[in-house]
Amino acid sequence: MSETVSTPQKTNLLNLDSEGLKAFCASIGEKPFRAVQLERWIHRKGVSDFDQMTNLAKSFRAKLAEIAEIKGPEVIKDSTASDGTRKWLLDAGEGNAVEMVFIPEENRGTLCISTQAGCAMNCLFCSTGKQGFSRNLKTSEIIGQLWTAEHLLRKDRGITDENERVISNVVLMGMGEPLQNLNAVVPALKLMLDDNAYGLSRRRVTVSTSGLVKQIDKLAQICPVALAVSLHAPNNELRDKIMPVNRKHPLEDVLAACKRYLKYAPRDFITFEYIMIGGVNDSLAQAKQLITLVQDLPCKFNLIPFNPFPDSGLQRSKEEDVKAFAKRLNDAGIVCTIRKVRGDDISAACGQLAGEIKDRTKLSSRRAEREIVIKEISRLSQAPLE
Repeated sequence: MSETVSTPQKTNLLNLDSEGLKAFCASIGEKPFRAVQLERWIHRKGVSDFDQMTNLAKSFRAKLAEIAEIKGPEVIKDSTASDGTRKWLLDAGEGNAVEMVFIPEENRGTLCISTQAGCAMNCLFCSTGKQGFSRNLKTSEIIGQLWTAEHLLRKDRGITDENERVISNVVLMGMGEPLQNLNAVVPALKLMLDDNAYGLSRRRVTVSTSGLVKQIDKLAQICPVALAVSLHAPNNELRDKIMPVNRKHPLEDVLAACKRYLKYAPRDFITFEYIMIGGVNDSLAQAKQLITLVQDLPCKFNLIPFNPFPDSGLQRSKEEDVKAFAKRLNDAGIVCTIRKVRGDDISAACGQLAGEIKDRTKLSSRRAEREIVIKEISRLSQAPLE
């Protein structure tokens, strides 16, 4: 009876940041400068074939080919919206797929990337949360989104200069809660900031969170980039309904964590994301309550008109209500912008990313609970605020 010989799994070098590459090189008897060369070939030049890394010794290249690989996520579908927004559906293995979105603007190009297959936060306004959660993405799958998008876009535009970038900003606002996956997210962030990789400034890399207090504090210590916090309600009672995470991390704890983060942040303010849901959180009385809530915290508000998705049970706020809400905040001295809806004709707008996931949390099957919550929110929104 013949024995089956298993082939050792190759190390995917996209999983390794600068220190990880140095440790990998040391483990195979190579000097640290080889790690720098590798990093530049992989991330600055977008090369995945070791034979094309011409300044590496042939013996080193042969060794790498045996034990390592450079493997980004496979593109399943590539869609472009009428406004130029581009969305990719990426294979995340085991029946999972995630989405990333590139938003071109006159003076910058922003890539919105995912950090999990699905999301366990179950926020009422989010299509991803409605799906449930499958698993955390690996570092290679997170930085692999930037690696894939940057070099595809360069190729499409005929850019050969490695110093000419298409993507100037990265936001971790796609599928998933980034701070639930810090072990994989932090090495990816470090590569985004590394001059031998993408060389982005800390101000141009933003992590969005639903408000995980301990993880906000941890990020401040190990890799403080720009922080955006999903607020979406001016009080705990309403936020409990919209964002179940609030029951564990109430507003007062989240705001205290934001104040602590400012000591390390690259900006002197925290960005608050606020989805404008018609008849739920968009009244002037709620705007007034919000002003009182954040009066001692340097912040900026980004108002996001709700982007409908099937069976959400929610409506986008009227344009005049969004403008009146923004004016109330601005008049109180709070910087407030209204996010332009981009890519909604290909379901690439904020809150619409869904992908395909194998739901391990069974959230997608709990529709009856969702309907009860929506009815309760309707009741709360109609009650007078003190």
